[in-house]
Amino acid sequence: MVKTTVYLAEREAAALRRLSAATGRSQAEIIREAVATATASASKRTFLSHGAGRGTGEPVGRRADALVREELGSRSKR
Repeated sequence: MVKTTVYLAEREAAALRRLSAATGRSQAEIIREAVATATASASKRTFLSHGAGRGTGEPVGRRADALVREELGSRSKR
């Protein structure tokens, strides 16, 4: 588990204390359940550019200079 800090308004903190007392569950347990519920329907992060490019999949950093020369060399000079 990871420890975190959450700031609540007085009204929210009081409601959390009451719910904890009424249900016999810890405040942390109630908060974890609320976070799990809130994030359950969140969609997985996707990248718009994923798979949109062309290439071999090799790291381009090692060939950056050659790739730039290839691209610029294929265009007519102005």
